[in-house]
Parts: sequence; C-alpha cells; structure tokens
Amino acid sequence: MDFFTPEFGLYVAAGFIAQLIDGALGMAYGVSASSLLMAFGVPPAATSATVHAAECFTTGASAISHHAFGNVDRFLFRRLLIPAVLGAIIGAYALSAFDGDVLKPYVSGYLIIMGLVIIAKAFFRVPPKNVTTHLTPLGFFGALVDAMGGGGWGPIVASNLIVRGNDVRITVGSVNAVEFFVTLAASITFLLTIGLTHWSIILGLALGGVIAAPLGAWAAKRIPHKPFMILVGVLVTVVSARNLLKAFALI
Repeated sequence: MDFFTPEFGLYVAAGFIAQLIDGALGMAYGVSASSLLMAFGVPPAATSATVHAAECFTTGASAISHHAFGNVDRFLFRRLLIPAVLGAIIGAYALSAFDGDVLKPYVSGYLIIMGLVIIAKAFFRVPPKNVTTHLTPLGFFGALVDAMGGGGWGPIVASNLIVRGNDVRITVGSVNAVEFFVTLAASITFLLTIGLTHWSIILGLALGGVIAAPLGAWAAKRIPHKPFMILVGVLVTVVSARNLLKAFALI
C-alpha cells in the first residue's frame, strides 16, 4: 500500500491543524477531521471509525502533554472517565447499526447556544468555581454523541464546563485527557463491529496530530483568558452553525 501520496500530506496537515486547535481549546479535532473525510466521500460510520483510530494517538500525546503542563484536574478526570467510556462504546455500537447523522441537527443547535453563552461570558466577570455536579451524564452524553457523529466530545463537555465557571485551562486539559479513553473505547468497538480501513488516512491524521499535541498544550497554558474564551465561543458557534446548515442541505 502506497501511503506517501499527495493526499497523505494533506491528511498530515489536517491532523496537525485539528490537533493544534483541539489541544489549545479542548475541541474541534473530530469535527475538523470528520468534515474532511466526509468531503472525500467516506461514509459516516467509516469516518467516525477512522477519526477515532487516529485520535488514539493524538489524544494520547495531548493527554501526556497537558499533564506535563499541569493542566489536568484529577477529580474532574475521574468523574468523567467511566461514563465517557460507556457512552463511547454504546455510541460506536449504535452507529454501526444505523446512521448517526440523525442526531447532528439537535446537537448543532445546542452547541450554537453554548458557543454564544461562552462569548457572552468572556465580557462579564464570572466567579470561578470547580464544577462538581452533573459530571456523569455530561461525560456519558458527550462521548455518546462523539462516537455517533465523528466528533463532539470537546464542544459538548468543555463548553458546558466553561459556561458553568470551571477554569478554562484546567477544563481543556482534563477534557483532553479523558478524550484518549473515549477514542480508545470507540475504536475498539468499531474494530469489533465494522472493522477499520483507510489506514493511510489514519496514519496521516495521527502523525500530524502527534506533532501538534505539545504545541496545543503549551498554548492552553499561555493564551490569555478573555481572548481564549472568545476564540472558544466563536469556534463552537461557527462550526456548529455550518453543521446545522449542512444537516438541512442549505449549504
């Protein structure tokens, strides 16, 4: 199999950019990579399987990097972990049986609202607090949607925690750390149900993502709070609005 084609370089670049954004903001790797694969005509189930397989490498590197930079909260990590793994397994199994695109309009609408709330909160002082409630359903739902839609863990979980006042840097680091186990659980489930193909895409996305992971973790620690919040909100809103328009065949 010839991996090193012009398209392979595109996959590496896409993986680098997607992971740089994801590592710094806690979201958008799956959304960015999935959009690329769908544009190349890869079916939804195969797209999600391919992206999650690549993310096993990128999220592992990102988790290690965030831990090294002190961005991971152990309590938050532990509370999200088990329900997230269960959600990823159920979501991946369900997608192997039917088209997960049915959920996308509803999730996109929710994320548009969350993105606008994040932008609004960037201009008002929100008393910081450690979010300790409703973490189990949040982790489960975020991973379920992520596995079924090829992305969504970061936008759903990270944006929810940020809106509720959790520290941005700690939220991004902790959510990224849990994401490794989400992608691993989803990938194993896909492997056992539909198998894995598109290995050149997986390798390209993974290679670019692993290179970008330390840069993303560094950016999460260095970016000022207010611009960081605005950037997160704009990213979530724009990407979600585009997905919503695509779901209704308007673009």
